[in-house]
Amino acid sequence: MIDEVALGETGLRVSRLCFGTGTQGWRGRSDQSDLGLDGLSQLLHFAHDLGVTFWDTADQYGTHAHVAKALTEVGRDKVTITTKTVSRTAAEVEADVTRFLRELHTDYIDILLLHCLTEADWPEKMQGPMDVLSRLKKQGVIRAVGCSCHDFGALQASAETDWTDVNLVRINYAGDTMCAGPELVRPEIDKMVTAGKGVYGMKVVGGGGDLTSDPEKAIRYVCNQTEIHALVMGMVNEAQVLENTGLVSDAVSTLA
Repeated sequence: MIDEVALGETGLRVSRLCFGTGTQGWRGRSDQSDLGLDGLSQLLHFAHDLGVTFWDTADQYGTHAHVAKALTEVGRDKVTITTKTVSRTAAEVEADVTRFLRELHTDYIDILLLHCLTEADWPEKMQGPMDVLSRLKKQGVIRAVGCSCHDFGALQASAETDWTDVNLVRINYAGDTMCAGPELVRPEIDKMVTAGKGVYGMKVVGGGGDLTSDPEKAIRYVCNQTEIHALVMGMVNEAQVLENTGLVSDAVSTLA
């Protein structure tokens, strides 16, 4: 079974392994959505039985319906859900949240991220969407807000701004598909954790799974070199769920 940990100071608890539903995901599909409604929902349920209670989805992955189906089977209150929006105006973001709630068959979203930010001045440019999400958080519709970044300047800004509760950060030992090399990204993660932000890592085995020849090395690097709270990994079959659950559990158990 995978352990759970406090996600910074968000008040949320998450499993150390997060089930990612966006492998090669964009424009409404991913490797996980390709499993079909029943296939992915059953795999999510299988992972949940092993303690994977943190699930990551996004509008761009086309997996909201799959997650919704799995939630009806395991119970909404048994899972922490992240979803993401690529919209860039206040009105569009508010409309997205309304739609996401409907698609996920829920009346609240645990974590809502501004997806794929690429500009260092995003906290100024995105003030409208941020205000909307802050209001929805105050209303209890969203429990935590944050962002995922695809640019080092944007990542630095996400570490500095008080607005972000949660950061999704690209991190691996090879610097593959990262915002910058690990020697630059690790200090930004440290800033986030010190500030009480929840931080979970993506691209742990590389952007295209390029580090999967030795996934244990990749997972241990992230666990040993950062204080990241969880690792999101895309999985498409039970064997991968079992392998990653075991590797993350082993890596975490060796930490002081």
